[in-house]
Amino acid sequence: MKKFVIGMLAAASFMTPALAESKLKKGFYSMDSLGCMLVQECTENVRRIKSIDDIRKEYPNSDFDIIADEFNSMLVSLDQVGVMVFLGPEKYFPPGHRGVYHTVSNNFYLNDAFMHRPSVLMTVMRHEGWHAAQDCMAGSIKNSLIALIFPEKKVPQIWRDIVEKSYPKSAVPFESEAKWAGKTEGMTAKALEACTTGKMWEIYEPTPLTEKWLREEGFLN
Repeated sequence: MKKFVIGMLAAASFMTPALAESKLKKGFYSMDSLGCMLVQECTENVRRIKSIDDIRKEYPNSDFDIIADEFNSMLVSLDQVGVMVFLGPEKYFPPGHRGVYHTVSNNFYLNDAFMHRPSVLMTVMRHEGWHAAQDCMAGSIKNSLIALIFPEKKVPQIWRDIVEKSYPKSAVPFESEAKWAGKTEGMTAKALEACTTGKMWEIYEPTPLTEKWLREEGFLN
């Protein structure tokens, strides 16, 4: 999911979920309904996930044991930096969207139509969690910016090739990293743990442009 697009969605005034849904110009399964959920106005059946046990309750016929440790580790780190994870109804997501990280609220949402498969759940968690780590790399998890964690050339070409087919050119570097992390065990968990230490830029050396920006903004001496 493209954070630079979602990050432009502004928070609106509070209203009841039913009223919020009635005001959707494009209805459900649209960017309109997704934005409504992200600003926490469309909240029907949106539930927070605090551990793998919450997922098990949602999908009692699936076996999540193989991913439990990594999943819980990521949730602990996300909670420490102020990011909450939610399971949301399929109707709030555009067709085919499995998850989204919102750089403004610093929360991310998983589409409950797909999370019954452990492999999909873990891939989306790692992918969106990586965007949270990119947010951390950009100075603070509390801002609405993201930054690359690795130089572009370090990302295996296979992931860039896949991403280039479905994302605009400006998003490719960020999504290529996230796609790589989504398929790599422990990669996102490590980056999120680095974020919790407050030493993100010591553990991951910033790219030249990111370092320049961090110095200009006073994050680095």
